[in-house]
Amino acid sequence: MKLCLFQGTFNPIHNAHIQVAEFAVKNSICDRVVFIPAYDPPHKSSGGCSAGDRLEMVKLAVQDRDEFSVSDIEFQRKGKSYTYLTVCEIYKRHLIDGKIKFLIGTDAFEKIESWYETDKLKELVDFVVFIRENNFNPARFDYLRKKGYRFEFMPLEFLDISSTDIREKVKLQESIQRLVPQKVEEYIKINDLYKS
Repeated sequence: MKLCLFQGTFNPIHNAHIQVAEFAVKNSICDRVVFIPAYDPPHKSSGGCSAGDRLEMVKLAVQDRDEFSVSDIEFQRKGKSYTYLTVCEIYKRHLIDGKIKFLIGTDAFEKIESWYETDKLKELVDFVVFIRENNFNPARFDYLRKKGYRFEFMPLEFLDISSTDIREKVKLQESIQRLVPQKVEEYIKINDLYKS
């Protein structure tokens, strides 16, 4: 099985995340996308809701999709959610065809050299980079290829949705319909998330 990991804070998961995962499967980048919500993300604050809420929202967003699954691997380990440790554990747990693919946005990929054990991580995965900005210039990332990072850019149009904007809209009591899956929207309302 060709496996693609999609790790993130998912605070909350939104329709652009789903679109990226759908594109990966439809274009045979992988057979399955495994969403991995970070338990304690080292580079981000997970304010606004609990780690358990974020995990539950991801499960709700993908529950009817056979080509997607959710792993709570970082919740089992607890502590900081370091991608390198997670990838090592996934290799132990799954029979994988070739190398793991790793979905990542251009904003996060720009900071990849600051990640924990990045030199070991780049040997374990091939990055599939989705565009998170307008006027994208792929040449900006050439230096990472020279440093041994293997990656391809998704030819997927930039969809301007961000979790930060969604949290702000909820706080201002604005609609988030069409930005998140319906079950996620309902969960946010029922559990009064992102109000403060």
